[in-house]
Order: sequence, then C-alpha cells, then structure tokens
Amino acid sequence: MKALHEMGVAEMGRALERKQLSSAEATKHLLARVAAHEHLGALLCTDATLALRQASAADARRAAGERGALLGVPLAHKDIFVTRDLPTTAGSKMLANYRSPFDATVVARLGAGEPGRGAGAGMVTLGKLNCDEFAMGSSNENSAWRVVKNPWDASRVPGGSSGGSAAAVAARLMPAATGTDTGGSIRQPASFCGLTGIKPTYGVCSRYGMIAFASSLDQAGPLARSAEDCALLLGAMSGFDERDSTSAQRPPQDFHAQMLAPRDGATAAHPLKGLRIGLPKEFFPTALAPDVDRAVRAALAEFELLGATLVDVSLPRTELSIPVYYIIAPAEASSNLSRFDGVRYGHRAATYTDLEDMYKKSRSEGFGAEAKRRIMIGTYVLSHGYYDAYYLQAQKLRRMIADDFQACFARCDLIAGPVAPTVAWKLGAKSDDPVANYLADIFTLPASLAGLPGMSLPAGFGEGAMPVGLQLIGNYFQEGPLLHAAHAFQQATDWHARVPQGY
Repeated sequence: MKALHEMGVAEMGRALERKQLSSAEATKHLLARVAAHEHLGALLCTDATLALRQASAADARRAAGERGALLGVPLAHKDIFVTRDLPTTAGSKMLANYRSPFDATVVARLGAGEPGRGAGAGMVTLGKLNCDEFAMGSSNENSAWRVVKNPWDASRVPGGSSGGSAAAVAARLMPAATGTDTGGSIRQPASFCGLTGIKPTYGVCSRYGMIAFASSLDQAGPLARSAEDCALLLGAMSGFDERDSTSAQRPPQDFHAQMLAPRDGATAAHPLKGLRIGLPKEFFPTALAPDVDRAVRAALAEFELLGATLVDVSLPRTELSIPVYYIIAPAEASSNLSRFDGVRYGHRAATYTDLEDMYKKSRSEGFGAEAKRRIMIGTYVLSHGYYDAYYLQAQKLRRMIADDFQACFARCDLIAGPVAPTVAWKLGAKSDDPVANYLADIFTLPASLAGLPGMSLPAGFGEGAMPVGLQLIGNYFQEGPLLHAAHAFQQATDWHARVPQGY
C-alpha cells in the first residue's frame, strides 16, 4: 500500500472502506506532515485534538456499517469559510481571533453535518488554510499573516487567492482542500501547483458562511489531485441551500457517476469520440509565454488522440473582461466589506475620539493594502456621477461576455485554453505592480463573469520545471461532462500524478 500522504481522496476512501487503515491513522500521519512543512506557510491554524476527535467519530461510523467514499478522509478549509471550532480570519487582521457561532454550509456538508439537516460526508478537518486577504489576490502574498510558498519552487508564488489550499495539497500535506473562485482563485493556483481544481457553475455550491468578496462572482470548489477526487468532493459540497438566495434549485447531482458515464459512440481507445472542444483565438495571443503555449497545445493533441475534435471559435470580448471584472468585483467588495467597522465584531482601534474616528482607525489598521485599494476603487465607481459611466457599463459588457460564450457553445461542447499567461512567478516580482497581477487573470475572468463552470488540470511543465495547467470551460451546469473529459485525459497521462521534489 502507498504511503498515506501519497493517496488521493478516492484512493484513501477505498483503503478506509477495506479497513486497510483507519481515519485516526491517516489524520495523525498528515498532522505530522503539516508540522514538518510549516515553512510553506500554507496553514494558519490546526487543532490536533479536534481533528483526531473527528477521525474517531468517522471510524465509529464505519464500524457501525456506514459507508461513504469521503468518510474519514482528511482535508482542510480555506480560511474564507467560517468554522465553529476553529478561528476564521479571511487572511486579514480585521478578523484576528474571530470565532463563528456556526459552520459554513460547505464545511458542514463535507464534515459532520448539521442538526436537522442530515449527516455530512464525515471528512476530517485538519485546519484552516492561508489565503489572500478577503480572497483578493493572485499570488497569496496579500495575506496579513504570512506569504505562502510554492512547493515546486519555494522562491515562487503558489497562485491566489486559494494559494494555501493549492500549496498544501501539492506538498502532500492532505489529499484535498476547499477553495473559492471569484475571478480564477481555484483554477490559477491549481495550475501553478500542478493540481486539479474546479469552479462549478455559479449557485451550485452554497455561499452561506463563505465570507463575501464579490457576491455575484464568489463560488466554492475543491482542489485535489485528480478529476475523480474533485468529482467526489463536489458531489458532497454542492446542492441547494435555502439560506443562500443565490443557490441553484437543482436535484442532488452524482458528479462521480456522471464523470464515469461513457459518451454515446465512445470506445475504449477513443473515450471522447464526438466531443467538440472550442479553441478561442483570444486565448492564444502572441503574448502567451511560449512554454505555456507548448504544454497546452501538447495537451490538446492528446485530447484529439482520445477522439475529441478541435474547433476554432472566438470570444471577442476577452480583453474587456479585466476592466469589467475590476469594476464589478471592487464595487461589490466595497459594499460587502463595509460591515467591518469595529462596532459588532472584528478589529477595533485601541484609542479613538468619537465614532467616526473609530471607523477610520479600525478600518485603516484592520485592512491591508490590496483590500484598501479595491474598497477605494469600488466606492469610486459606485459614487454619484460615476455609477452610470463605470458600473452600469461594466454590467452591460458582462452580459455581452456571457452571450459570446453561448455563441461558442452553439459550435462546441467545451472550451479549452491556458489557465494563465505564464507559469508561477517569483515571490515579490509583481508586488509593486497591482495591474500586472490583475493581467494574470485574463483567461480565467471571462468564465467567472459569465457564471460558467471551469477547471484546471495539469498539462505539463514550463520554464523552471514549473507546472502548466490546461483550462476547460463548460456550459451552465455541465460539470459532469467537464469532469468526464478531464478524467479521460488523466487516464491517458500522468501529469496529475507528478510530485514536487522533496515531498
């Protein structure tokens, strides 16, 4: 049997089912790895007593005859999800030592569940994962607590804002982690760290208990080592939640079964026969790094060998997605973050003269530079005289970007391209240039603005032997076909099985 930390979610679940190991054994082993690799900065807090108590409960459920692919498998949660038993900071000093009185829906569904709402999948929580402050960033250098390092090269960023999640899974500290994707914050770190990550259709996963950045864009999703692992996790964490007004009212989905279901006319040699994959010319600009271009095109050639057909399509408003996103997202952040004022909870300045002075000092001390920058941008575009000129126009363009995708899906089943223009860059390389960070999201933003499902899967290596991710985008609620295509690719390749040296 493999070493425990080498097992993915599905593999560990099968070992637990066969009684080849216990959840307590797996949890102890992974907690030791977390402690040994603290230098990565991936986790903000752990609680061994809590984790082992959950593991014992999972083992007891199995001993009583309960079955479940995820029961007893350890993971950790991005620190943007509130947790009753662990602190939640959203990577910000504004929420230092904050304790939620309840668990986020995603946390509860993957964990023990909630009274009156049924049992959860029974996964074990190892701790909370580092992230950019309030999920604002593309490098995980904006955390108030510490910078996260990429396990493939500790001098490089892991991507953001779910950089702690990606680094922890890539370093084999745990088989999977939760993340959130507002403009690419699952897909980009998955690409930079050689992982599989999926952002489902907006509304598939509940946002209840997920600290809001941009409410019309934020969506939860898993980061793991394979499409199969992501399918199992997404099946457990998704579903309608009446406490979230944006939750999609759909029947429960078995994404794992959808992933395994063969296509009509498919064969063992050509499992993707009949699949049409659209290649937007805008996703392959001359500015795309040659090493990324080579890896992505090699992966697409593999899809052709599996029976898929490549189709040229166009998303003409791709470049506009950056200004559109960086108007809409900051505007929503300005509104969402206004609640952090030092009155009810969160950081409050030690000294102040009156209420206005308390507001100013508390927010100035509690928020980091990037959060302040986006709050100011958002407040500006929502202000009288600028709302129509900026915010309203951005919303109109957002609709047009979504329409462009529908025109493409009339000609293809999935859309493919790179996740990011380059591999992971050096720590600090873009710290003084926020716009350079924003431009790194050019290929992930369009799907986010349209609310479409998208995923990243390992597709090779580029400069400095750093991972390169291939992005697949599906139409609304087409997570099953998306995972099926990714799984077929991973059955034929081993990029997703590569491990950083030393881990």
